[in-house]
Amino acid sequence: MEIKIKNLSFNYNSNNILEDINLTIDSEKITGIIGKSGSGKTTLIDLISGLLKPINGNIIYDNKDKLDLKDIGYCFQNSKSQFFCETVKEEIELSALTNNYRVKELNKRVNEVLKIVNLNKEILNKNPLQLSNSETKKVSLATILIYNPKLIVLDEPSIGLDNKSKEELVRLIKMLKNRYKKTIIIVSHDLDFLHKIIDKAVVLSEGKIVLNGTKYEVFNDTKKLKKYGLLPPNVMMFSNKVLTKKGIKIGYRDDINDLIKDIFRNVY
Repeated sequence: MEIKIKNLSFNYNSNNILEDINLTIDSEKITGIIGKSGSGKTTLIDLISGLLKPINGNIIYDNKDKLDLKDIGYCFQNSKSQFFCETVKEEIELSALTNNYRVKELNKRVNEVLKIVNLNKEILNKNPLQLSNSETKKVSLATILIYNPKLIVLDEPSIGLDNKSKEELVRLIKMLKNRYKKTIIIVSHDLDFLHKIIDKAVVLSEGKIVLNGTKYEVFNDTKKLKKYGLLPPNVMMFSNKVLTKKGIKIGYRDDINDLIKDIFRNVY
């Protein structure tokens, strides 16, 4: 799903939250929305998701000016706030039924989405409010994947996860893009996490877009990032330091281990 945002503005109690936003979200790509607290990130994805209505401007979804809510899956920052049922199975089924997924295929579809998010069937009878942080994120994703939306919006998906769980989430999100052709928007303060998965980065400050481009273009602009209170991902800072201190230009990689291998190739 391609999304075109034109002259979008939103205010609350006479305070401008977003001002004249123009942005294209590319189809079947992962876009990261970045900025300090209060920059307008959550408001922007709430507008894209149809939870809020713009004051001015419009949002076009695949050349349509209205969003079909079945085309979008939104995972909130606090995943457990999305849960209402006593078991994981009931939670996933409720999401399917709410979005009019075909009932005769429901059991099969539940098992399919469990495999996609790498959860065992045993979890179906557990209380979703008693899961680990990693399991909670996966179940939250399962509740939207069950009805197969075109657009997935993730608000701070890496919060509360250890490094192993983050790496597993990175692989899952990449698979959703590459294998299932999803358009994905991620809001996150975790730039190291974002750097591993996004194609495009958008930086907001005081309700305006201040940086917009590929992740390499945006994350390499260290002066502007710091100006807006953001630190570049560690992998970018490491690459730049090697160039400054050692005179070795190793380019940019998604993972710092790949950079280390490049250094050895250049040195030896």
